[in-house]
Amino acid sequence: MRKKLVIATRGSQLALWQANAVKDSFGALDSSLKVSLEIILTTGDIIQDVPLARVGGKGIFVKEIEEEILDGRADLAVHSVKDVPVFLPDGLTLACVPAREDCRDAFLSVSHAGVADLPPGAKVGTSSLRRQAQLLALRPDLRVVPLRGNVDTRLRKLLEGAYDAIIMAAAALRRLHLDAPVVTFFDADSFLPAVGQGALGIECRADDSELSDFLKKLEDRPSRLCVEAERGLLAGLDGGCQVPVACHARLSDENTLHLKALVAETDGSRILREKKSGPAAAARALGLQLADTLLGNGAREILERLTGAQ
Repeated sequence: MRKKLVIATRGSQLALWQANAVKDSFGALDSSLKVSLEIILTTGDIIQDVPLARVGGKGIFVKEIEEEILDGRADLAVHSVKDVPVFLPDGLTLACVPAREDCRDAFLSVSHAGVADLPPGAKVGTSSLRRQAQLLALRPDLRVVPLRGNVDTRLRKLLEGAYDAIIMAAAALRRLHLDAPVVTFFDADSFLPAVGQGALGIECRADDSELSDFLKKLEDRPSRLCVEAERGLLAGLDGGCQVPVACHARLSDENTLHLKALVAETDGSRILREKKSGPAAAARALGLQLADTLLGNGAREILERLTGAQ
């Protein structure tokens, strides 16, 4: 294995934590390895004043980073899997999925114990159409308003009173050791998370067999299988992170995978839910099959209308 590696990463606090965590893992495997970080500004980082659904396109948090790898200026990238399009550019591969963090969504507030305790018309911050749809299905009276920015910025806005509550990924809170006066967690089987939420994906050039072999030492099979099933679902729906699609995969044993998914109207007025179980070895196929079921039950019309309106 060569002795120098460059990791391309976004410059947010969370992205840097993730990249440094992988860097530390490399050091534990080979103390002689020199690893540096190359910070890249992505389209998603530049456009902060527009909800993600309106930015449009897939891969707005990874495109510039992938170009850095393809051009040979970086060897690999550490991504949040939920930001990675299901179809990678030619020449790149998702070589490693380390052990997944908590995939759930978290409810944060200064004084309200949970969604049910929010007053009528309460202001809840999130830029995720998936979260918005599920929130409004629970409480149609809520005012869901856009919330962009780094994790610490979102938390600061909550503490300053700009929102009655915000919804964030539990993994981000745990990784950065952040907290709020009230933090509760949604059940991932009912309030479904984003595809790949809580998981990291390490991307490198497909022809870099030496690095791919090295990265296999960090691979976590259960996390990979769940991620592959969820990404299979998203591939079958031809969706991205800007549409109200949610999915949660779990292993009940080494060989059986259980998958739940939904496609929703953005106002929560209609939510299509389906589930499927099958062999873990066919994880991606299981996701594709569940996508077909959803499409046949009305998801196609919802998604075509939403993507046509963006």
